[in-house]
Amino acid sequence: MTSHKTPIDSCCTCMEMPASALFLSPIYTGVQYNTFPKHNFAFFALLLLPSDMASACFFSLIFLLSFHNAIALKNDFSSLFETTKPISVQTYIVHVKQPEGRVLLQSEDLESWHKSFLPAKTDSPDRQPNLVYSYRNVISGFAARLTLEEVKAMEEKDGFISARPERMLKKQTTRTPNFLGLFQQTGLWKKSNFGKGVIIGVLDGGIFRNHPSFSDAEIPPPPAKWKGRCEFNLSDCNNKLIGARTFNLGAKALKGEKAEAPIDVDGHGTHTASTAAGGFVKNAEALGNAEGTAVGMAPYAHLAIYKVCFGEPGDDCPESDILAGLEAAVEDGVDVLSLSLGDVSSPFFQDNIAVGSFAAIQKGIFVSCSAGNSGPFNGTLSNEAPWILTVGASTIDRSIIATAKLGNGEEFDGESTQRTTDITPKQLPLVYAGTNGKSESAVCAQGSLKDIDVKNKVVACERGGGVGRIAKGEEVKNAGGAAMILLNQESDGFSTNADAHVLPATHVTFVDGLKIKAYINSTATPTASILFKGTEIGNSLAPIVASFSSRGPNLQSPGILKPDIIGPGVNILAAWPFPLDDTTDPKLTFNIMSGTSMSCPHLSGIAALLKSSHPYWSPAAIKSAIMTSADIVTIEGTPILDQTLQPADLFATGAGHVNPSRANDPGLIYDIQPDDYVPYLCGLGYKDEEVGIIAHRPIKCSEESSIPEGDLNYPSFSVTLGPSQTFTRTVTNVGEAYSSYTAKIVTPEGVDVSVKPNKLVFSKVNQKMTYSVKFSRTASNGKIHEYDQGFLTWVSAKQSVRSPISVRFQ
Repeated sequence: MTSHKTPIDSCCTCMEMPASALFLSPIYTGVQYNTFPKHNFAFFALLLLPSDMASACFFSLIFLLSFHNAIALKNDFSSLFETTKPISVQTYIVHVKQPEGRVLLQSEDLESWHKSFLPAKTDSPDRQPNLVYSYRNVISGFAARLTLEEVKAMEEKDGFISARPERMLKKQTTRTPNFLGLFQQTGLWKKSNFGKGVIIGVLDGGIFRNHPSFSDAEIPPPPAKWKGRCEFNLSDCNNKLIGARTFNLGAKALKGEKAEAPIDVDGHGTHTASTAAGGFVKNAEALGNAEGTAVGMAPYAHLAIYKVCFGEPGDDCPESDILAGLEAAVEDGVDVLSLSLGDVSSPFFQDNIAVGSFAAIQKGIFVSCSAGNSGPFNGTLSNEAPWILTVGASTIDRSIIATAKLGNGEEFDGESTQRTTDITPKQLPLVYAGTNGKSESAVCAQGSLKDIDVKNKVVACERGGGVGRIAKGEEVKNAGGAAMILLNQESDGFSTNADAHVLPATHVTFVDGLKIKAYINSTATPTASILFKGTEIGNSLAPIVASFSSRGPNLQSPGILKPDIIGPGVNILAAWPFPLDDTTDPKLTFNIMSGTSMSCPHLSGIAALLKSSHPYWSPAAIKSAIMTSADIVTIEGTPILDQTLQPADLFATGAGHVNPSRANDPGLIYDIQPDDYVPYLCGLGYKDEEVGIIAHRPIKCSEESSIPEGDLNYPSFSVTLGPSQTFTRTVTNVGEAYSSYTAKIVTPEGVDVSVKPNKLVFSKVNQKMTYSVKFSRTASNGKIHEYDQGFLTWVSAKQSVRSPISVRFQ
């Protein structure tokens, strides 16, 4: 018997990843750490804020400083007439050295040492300097209420390092919630009660149950419908982690896997689960970077874990185990299913994720799946079925900068994550790995550098060739190299990743890689160094579609536009098991990963919020709300770009980038009931038994009113034009009872689009109205492009309901 295998779609080059790395599982694209100097901390704190908030804070800071100076001048002038000046007391953070030859084991000893820096006398007889906190681990120092004069007095004492007034910082997340417009005190999070009462089922590699992201503080017991169970010790589950089960009989048959608890052994399951529904965890960071409050999309939702993947990262997840997990999840009563799994395109009746997911939507369960990591090439999608939300990956506005500085003074910013002990600021000899003319050496394949002198050198390796990015660094290190510059392939363009490399490294763009290779060829003694600049926030080009994100068109059903949506999937920080092995930092509780595996749980969590806010919406209604409210522009209002920094097409973005707050109030929805898919499946030309496999009941297509793909009530249009075609859609009013919408069309080039009627007038909530759209080639049109695109938007006084249009010219 043969097994149909479904690999974890876990990172942007999961097929490239090796089985081990020095301190982190190399399937992930890196854990960042901060290299900002202490005197830049205030500036870094501003970078942690959303860009508009950072700007406001910056100019407010300038204003306050100016105002402070003005007050100081005023007080100096007033002193001519007054005998006393007002005393300004602030809380200062004071850094001091540890006392030489003393070990401060007791809190009293530490506090006594810190108090020794405080002046004995003050400007006011009724006030004494006040020690607020003594710190042992976070800094060597303390917080105290002091005047500026008292701080100046401390500066003269041995052991004093620095002091600065504390700042009032806003609560910050690991970026994506704020980037998506989710805030604690307002908007969708508050309206949806943070997803409270919704159960998200995650099919993946298990979970690290003791992680603080899975605390059940403030979370009520699961709803009465919950039927699942916990295969850990019962006490290891709680009101957040309400269930955890293992399904490994398929894996056991293939590889002799022994029965085991649903414990995460590679980090992937923990990361995806916390991205969807991790609770608030303060002071989160990954090796010193991305500091803030970590939180998933639906922080008060319940989690049910189904372990269906086993072995080393990147190993297969048997479909039998996946189906068993889906079976249990449906039976247990989950509301949302999140599957960061996928395989190559196949007919829906042969795709067991599609088949199992159809059973889920029949029970009202929303299903979110990864689009795949085979981009940027067209026709590379996984999970193409229209009842699944297919999620592509895009960047957020945070970068983790590592710079390649060449001997000629040129600097090229790339991305990487390293420990501070791995920094190599000095110039070292630079060599191109493919200098021997061998393609396997150019990509730094295993064993390919043995005959090249790379010892104590910076080695430039080409990306690709079936070799993982981390594995390339391992080969360089094993061959004696000191550092690596990873050069993008042309297809990857400007899309880079922050990897936890095993040696100092940076990942640069294709354009910069060409310049680096040109420099190597221009001199007999090329040199380079790697400089780490840490985290930068505020990239106005975000979101950009990741190069690895799989693209349409939909091979199994060209009349359905896929992917449906894009969401954050590059350098995402979320929960991480600790320790994974003896070399893992025991304090490492968060890690950074990239892939559509990361974007998928973002949308799973957002679907849970919408389910909580609108408990009676169907899975198709939730999907419609997400799609028709999506953003098609960046932070600065320009079109979303792809890895070439050119406007991305619909095969990359689908409907656009998710906007959770707007999805909560979409105005109109395109609803589809499970039985509505049967005429569509018959219209695909499937045999009766093939449709029956999906529908889970006997089907006779001869007795069904088969419809063309374009007539499925989908929130997008994918049209193949020879002769003119007309499709119908039905929208449901979920906005204001009395409302009217007018059709606005951005017409694809060479196409005439007409909508009848072009105005929809509603008089009550949940009222349905039907319209038709006719697509025709214009008389003057030749075959300008194989594809073109546009949009149909229904606009009211308050709402904008947008459907993308993709046209293929036959």
